[in-house]
Amino acid sequence: MTDACIRGVVEAIHASPTQAVVYIAGGASQALGMLMSIPGATNTVLEAVVPYSRMSMIQLLGQIPNQFCSQQTAVNMALLAYNRALKLSRPGAPVLGVGFTGALASTHPKLGDHRFHLSTRTSDRLWVSTVTLSKGLRTREQEDKVSSHLLLKAMASACKVPATFNSELTDSETVDECEQQFSEDQELEQIINGEICFKVYPFLNETQVFNEERKIILSGSFNPLHDGHLKLLEVATRICGNGYPCFELSAVNADKPPLSVSQIKDRVKQFEKVGMTVIISNQPYFYKKAEFFPGSAFVIGADTAARLIDPKYYDGDPGKMVEVLSGCKRTGCTFIVAGRNIDGVFKVCT
Repeated sequence: MTDACIRGVVEAIHASPTQAVVYIAGGASQALGMLMSIPGATNTVLEAVVPYSRMSMIQLLGQIPNQFCSQQTAVNMALLAYNRALKLSRPGAPVLGVGFTGALASTHPKLGDHRFHLSTRTSDRLWVSTVTLSKGLRTREQEDKVSSHLLLKAMASACKVPATFNSELTDSETVDECEQQFSEDQELEQIINGEICFKVYPFLNETQVFNEERKIILSGSFNPLHDGHLKLLEVATRICGNGYPCFELSAVNADKPPLSVSQIKDRVKQFEKVGMTVIISNQPYFYKKAEFFPGSAFVIGADTAARLIDPKYYDGDPGKMVEVLSGCKRTGCTFIVAGRNIDGVFKVCT
């Protein structure tokens, strides 16, 4: 395969709006060099991690896998990468999680097959492939090159750009592929059950150019959405000076049953009508929201601010409260507090 062909594929990936997080182990290392060395990488690559050691992989997955090199491990890596990409991406940008784990040629002969597992995850599609290579046919570097090319081809497919180059596999080498498509309802179910962390509905119709690296978020139940919500977010955006204004609705409530898919979709329609972006998440707690939306500014009322610094909401432990709020600070998040009329008294944060 020519360098020009690979370059064309990578340029097409970089020209697409998709932003990606890539987790690879045991091969396909040349793909990272190809992605990063061609101009436009900042459009695509949000983060690339190589959890090469056993302990690094265990920490990434949060568990000891049954097999480090398996389809399931690749799928789990892709899902983690997808959730990470959601947190790091521009609001509403299509995101991609890539997981790769391989057992390629090494300094010692392998008893099992030379193989690798590759998975990509987008909002509506999970794709996974297992490739078994002919032992002794290639050097380690050559096997890494083949796996790198196939990883780039998989990324191109997920980004919906053409990648028609040959796979460089022989007729005797096997490829086992499968994919699963997700509907909007299934995606929302995945949010409710905690599989994915949130979904963005980018309805914002403003012509103003916002700093998309920072979100200005007004959280609530929005049952219903009213003019006060809209005005509050508008004022907060002016105070911040820049940022991407959006609302955030948690499908999961700390004190009530989770919202149903139909309830979520009904509330989302409100934001579509007014042309404002809304994020559907699965976290009712601000310290978790801060992890989901690092660097954001949260717009809250004075009553919420009072609860935020009340030790009784932290098992009565002031130390725990400080620890949790310090964690929010480390994510780069800030809070904008609005005064509220509570029991006939206008209260502000003092």
